Amino acid sequence: MSKRRILIVDDQINTLKVLMAILADEGYDVTKATSGKEALGILRKEEKIDAVLADLKMPGMDGMDFFRSVKEMRGSIPFIIMTAYGTVKSAVQALKEGVTNYLIKPLDFDELVIMLDKSIREREMATELEKLREITGEGKTFHHIIGNSRKMKEIFDMVMTVGPTDASILIHGETGTGKELLARAIHAESRRQDKSLVCINSAALTESLLEAELFGYVKGAFTGASSNRKGRLETADRGTLFLDEIGHMSLRLQSKLLRFVQEMVFEPVGSTDSRSVDVRLIAATNLDLQEEIKAGRFLSDLLYRIEVISIRVPPLRERTEDIPLLVENFFKQYAERYQKRVSSVSSAAMNVLLRYPWPGNIRELKNCLARAVILSKGPTLQPEDFPDKALTEEAAATEPKGLRSLELPESGIRLRDMEIELVRKTLQQCRGNKSLAAQSLGISRKALYEKMERYGITS
Repeated sequence: MSKRRILIVDDQINTLKVLMAILADEGYDVTKATSGKEALGILRKEEKIDAVLADLKMPGMDGMDFFRSVKEMRGSIPFIIMTAYGTVKSAVQALKEGVTNYLIKPLDFDELVIMLDKSIREREMATELEKLREITGEGKTFHHIIGNSRKMKEIFDMVMTVGPTDASILIHGETGTGKELLARAIHAESRRQDKSLVCINSAALTESLLEAELFGYVKGAFTGASSNRKGRLETADRGTLFLDEIGHMSLRLQSKLLRFVQEMVFEPVGSTDSRSVDVRLIAATNLDLQEEIKAGRFLSDLLYRIEVISIRVPPLRERTEDIPLLVENFFKQYAERYQKRVSSVSSAAMNVLLRYPWPGNIRELKNCLARAVILSKGPTLQPEDFPDKALTEEAAATEPKGLRSLELPESGIRLRDMEIELVRKTLQQCRGNKSLAAQSLGISRKALYEKMERYGITS
């Protein structure tokens, strides 16, 4: 991680020397200026300045005039004023105009270091949150991944945090959850984004073919090897290699991969010459690799090497609030592709889609919507446009049945207790989807939240 860079502005040379020495000892990269005019010149040339520390009283351009120019040039960069004239009036005015904070001379250097670190961290956090809001707003995507639920936002935040590093990442998730799409997002957020992302599915190839595809081979290595051929590792040099379904790789190939991960060297099939590449590794699995280790089908050392960072992609049934966004996106795609005049989805059809558990996840949802659009008879998708019997039967089985499903004890039950039980069961039957639960109960979403808070119900 690069050092944070601080610009110090003070007309007192001795003050500059002391501050530069102290902040350099704290790990900052420090740049100095003896006037506001000189500092503005630095800011015009230097793109990366993480915070400004400036004296209030300076000849020519004072600290507040300098701050106003910086604000116009750089927006909300952390700006701390130092003053020996620390009246309440001057401090309040500075804060009102947007100065991050102020310090009174003689400076408390411990306080200065704490204040700088806090100001920079808050700015970095605000920048990341703003970026996250922009890319996860309703109807928008994060590197083509659709999702506005809390779980998906946490994943997007994780991707932006670990993407710029070279740490190996293991993505866990059921089939159809979009693990490859997430790997592409990580690569897009990395410093290797202008290099290749090379993908290979470990479950789609036999052991010998996978070995040849991954490590390459030399002429004569096996029957049909008429020339040398680079493997995916060499193709991904200085970029990213995505190994999908790594849990299906044979133990022999796992051992060979482990050596590469440890030393970043390998030999092509049929060769004894070692080759070195610089590759960032992302792997994915739909298996429980700890269970695979216990069963003797996966090497524990390899797991520890590839799982520096672990990301779990939730199945669709755990983020049902994203289903309306996904449905809207996919049915519009298919309507355009198949030239069908489908412009909306009925509430009854949406209820069916929300109640179904989607064992095949997003992949199954996409296929279902493609069929529905093709078979649709009108501009609005209806339940009958979904021909999958399992879909409608499962949805019907999970639909709340009202008072018929309640059993009253002989001693009776208090109305309050019955309401608590009704809310709990409805939330359970709607798989935690609060919009659907509120609709089933015949109340507003706000009223449902109020009842959940009043009764201490969690979903």
